[in-house]
Amino acid sequence: MSVLIVSAHPRGDSLNRHLAETLAAQARASGADVTLLDLYATGFDPVLTAAERGSFYATPYDGAAVAAQMAQLSRAEVLVLVFPTWWFGLPAILKGWIDRVWVPGLAYDHASDLGPIRGRLTGLRQVVVVTTLGAPEWVDWLVMRRPVARVLRWGVVKVCAPQARFRYLALHRVENVSPDRLRRFERRITAALAAALRPAGPGT
Repeated sequence: MSVLIVSAHPRGDSLNRHLAETLAAQARASGADVTLLDLYATGFDPVLTAAERGSFYATPYDGAAVAAQMAQLSRAEVLVLVFPTWWFGLPAILKGWIDRVWVPGLAYDHASDLGPIRGRLTGLRQVVVVTTLGAPEWVDWLVMRRPVARVLRWGVVKVCAPQARFRYLALHRVENVSPDRLRRFERRITAALAAALRPAGPGT
């Protein structure tokens, strides 16, 4: 099984990096083929170029500058995103990875007179989102209505991989997290990944 784990935190000693490495170790121990992509450590450029935007409706799309990242996404059966939620949104580098890598011809086909937009990531069957927030859970849910979960689930994954199961796991009030609460969260995310790594049953 091919697992792509995308980490998006600028500090190598961050909790996010620890969580990403924990999940990568778990996936490798299960026998999965694991790619851990640290967007900051690899120097990923999140800026969509004029040439890339200009080729959005060209055939084929000009993705030469991010061909390696496109190949990683294309191979993935399980995708894990690990990142901090800042200002109730994605870190710029992660948003840029989506802008530059989830592109027409790879992630989807444009809508046309013949039909709506069509997802192309048919091999991607599980998406697990792990994020940390400074805000309390009630603010994320009641005030902001979970914007990151909604954007990723309905605006990205369900468009490009409608068959994929989506899980969103958030650690709130992260600046004041106790060791016990952190351990409980780690158990939740490792359980979610274990479920994602299970072989699909007959007819699924």
